[in-house]
Amino acid sequence: MSSLARSLDLARARDAADPLQSYRDRFHLPTAADGRPLTYLCGHSLGLAPLRAREYVAQELDDWARLGVMGHHVATRPWVGYADHAKQGLAVLAGAQPVDVVAMNSLTANLHLMLTAFYRPHGARTRILIEAGAFSSDRHAVASQIAWHGLEPAAQLVELEPDPRSGVFDEAAIEAAIAREGERLALVLWPGVQYRTGQAFDNARIARAAHAVGALAGFDHAHAIGNLPLTLAADEADFAVWCCYKYLNAGPGAIGGCFVHPRHTRDDRQRGLEGWWGHDAATRFQMDPGFVAEAGAAGFALSNPPILSTAPLLASLELFAAADIVALRRKSVELTAFLEALIRDCAGSQLRVLTPQAPRQRGAQLSLQFAGGGAHARAVFERLAADGLVCDLREPDILRVAPVPLYNRCEDAWRFAASLETALRHTG
Repeated sequence: MSSLARSLDLARARDAADPLQSYRDRFHLPTAADGRPLTYLCGHSLGLAPLRAREYVAQELDDWARLGVMGHHVATRPWVGYADHAKQGLAVLAGAQPVDVVAMNSLTANLHLMLTAFYRPHGARTRILIEAGAFSSDRHAVASQIAWHGLEPAAQLVELEPDPRSGVFDEAAIEAAIAREGERLALVLWPGVQYRTGQAFDNARIARAAHAVGALAGFDHAHAIGNLPLTLAADEADFAVWCCYKYLNAGPGAIGGCFVHPRHTRDDRQRGLEGWWGHDAATRFQMDPGFVAEAGAAGFALSNPPILSTAPLLASLELFAAADIVALRRKSVELTAFLEALIRDCAGSQLRVLTPQAPRQRGAQLSLQFAGGGAHARAVFERLAADGLVCDLREPDILRVAPVPLYNRCEDAWRFAASLETALRHTG
């Protein structure tokens, strides 16, 4: 029996023993145009649809049709307080109290709102530190906020480069960069998981380093929430933002989320832009001109939430509550390690796993960098797609693949490795 055949037997045995195996059946699994099942390993980009998402959206459509405007108060889940239904689930995943999280807007809109509140350049303290190669939307937001204050982004935006040999960041180097900027630094904005490499970071360590020099620490958790157990309150993060369409499976363009540390919501001086839905809920409809902030992170909201965009998130959060993020993380560590071992066994020197190997430094995502460069990476990617594998390519030469513990299994990892071995043999 071949090594790959033995690995398939092992994969199936592990799947049979998996206490979370039934959650796969609670998602729609994509199929090709001819009806054959696809192997979906792209949850780092867009999570799969929970079966109940359709039911949740249909309920709101039915209530709208049946009730019209009265649905704001008497729908199955009244629309006026609709975002509140997501608070408990998001709080558990963020490691915070429900009052300190809010479902609202989209990722970059929330980032802009947080920057208006927390980036207050004054005197020599004007700089923002981010990682070089940050997700472009984050960089656009930060650069435009600097310019909005009448400053020059080229001078005030500090982009820390990764280690040139490994392609990832040494956390001591992040601390050193923060210390080096010192009193010139207003804010550190860092990812929980870097989108391109899949590297995860110690949020508490970064926040401590920022606070030690008098700066604030914010985090983009688009690739972290629902992927890793987070402890934002204990980490002393000043704020965090995220989208809900990746590991949170809320659908394309879904509502985003935000965390604000309670020390800031107790201080009106830290408040940024204001809107109707951030007003105290008890007096919001009195339409008084003065602004009275709603308690906690909800005080940063601007408008009423998009009901049809939020409904699928509620369906997904039910699954997280039932499965438990700690149990999901345990499975994720084992599943990702299994995938990595198969990749290393079949790929040899044709690619390197860019994502750090230590579990504490990664989530479900593995980023594979091809020694043959962009043309080789593209050829392999296309071969995988033709074979029914769904992952993605980040130009020029990085293939990203993520076995998500809610709906992926060891056999999916094996199928990827088997297809990769074939693709490498035919494209090398």
